[in-house]
Amino acid sequence: MTYQKNEYSKRPSSKDTGVRDAKNTQRRYDDDRKPYGKKPFDRREDGERSYGKKPYDRREDGDRSYGKKPFEKRDGQKPFGKKPFDRQNDERKPFGKKPFDRQNDERRPQQPDRSQQQNENDEQPYLLIGRNAVREAVKSGRSIDRILVTNERDGSLGEIVTLARERKLVVREVDRRKLDELCMPFGHGGKTANHQGIVAYAAGVTYCDIADILDVAKARGEAPFVIVLDEIEDPHNLGSIIRSADCAGAHGVVIGKRRSASVTAAAVKASAGATEYVKIARVVNINAALAQLKSAGLWVAGADMKGESMRSAALKGPLALVIGNEGEGISKLVRENCDFLVSIPMQGHIDSLNAGVAAAILMFEKKRQDSETV
Repeated sequence: MTYQKNEYSKRPSSKDTGVRDAKNTQRRYDDDRKPYGKKPFDRREDGERSYGKKPYDRREDGDRSYGKKPFEKRDGQKPFGKKPFDRQNDERKPFGKKPFDRQNDERRPQQPDRSQQQNENDEQPYLLIGRNAVREAVKSGRSIDRILVTNERDGSLGEIVTLARERKLVVREVDRRKLDELCMPFGHGGKTANHQGIVAYAAGVTYCDIADILDVAKARGEAPFVIVLDEIEDPHNLGSIIRSADCAGAHGVVIGKRRSASVTAAAVKASAGATEYVKIARVVNINAALAQLKSAGLWVAGADMKGESMRSAALKGPLALVIGNEGEGISKLVRENCDFLVSIPMQGHIDSLNAGVAAAILMFEKKRQDSETV
């Protein structure tokens, strides 16, 4: 068997006779295909960019070349490298702009409304903390879900548990650490509230109308005596005033819905259970409430340091006593709607009293004047 002679073994340059075969050795540069030996940076005859063309060369179509820097401007358009805060009138939000830079942005997170948060908290069940608060709630027949008590029943704790079981309320014994955990949000300085070994889950307080307060006075056959609180923010002050109002024989307390403390667990604890007996009206506008009380025949007296001394002021008969904010006192418009202002004679170096203390002094002064006319 014979093999065909290999044609590739013959090299044109191995035996050079001095005459090269143009067909085999010479490259055809006019060929449509790229010649094998053409360097990558040679320009092709078809006008297109050769493979070896550098990226920063400008293309003939007028578009931005690949190597053009991003901060160079293109035909009036925004350059790629322009910073987001350079375009102030752009309708679209720039990528780097912070969310609070756009004042009119609808997507800007809104600050939570304090009054709305208070309304949501009031609708939820809350705790009655302490022995007095739980005892008065049980005695008044208030709706109570369950009572949590420690197994250390000393003093009046056993009496409260016995009274609760007579009313067939649910009483559960828990560890003291459980009560500490539940009352921690109502404490001060990182300490839990003084629960005294007992708490109760109860429904939120039921607010009434001003007309209901006036009906209570009418049913007792007494001149109406109403306490109006103008932006009292501390729930402990609120609870203290409610407690004093019950002791002084007031028929009800009026509080505002906005910028005012509501009757929470802390207020109930500070009132020592007086919220079970005192009518509490919650109104939108304090000035409108004062106008309603005036139409019912009550005089409106505002507690103010520049007012008339309580010893000479006429506090007898139907009266609405206005107590102002802890720091700023009565607001300007509420002060103008008061019939007269009354003050407490002061001695010593401190010229002001706590809102709860001042309210209690004025209440009992009114009670003293009423007793003198009898």
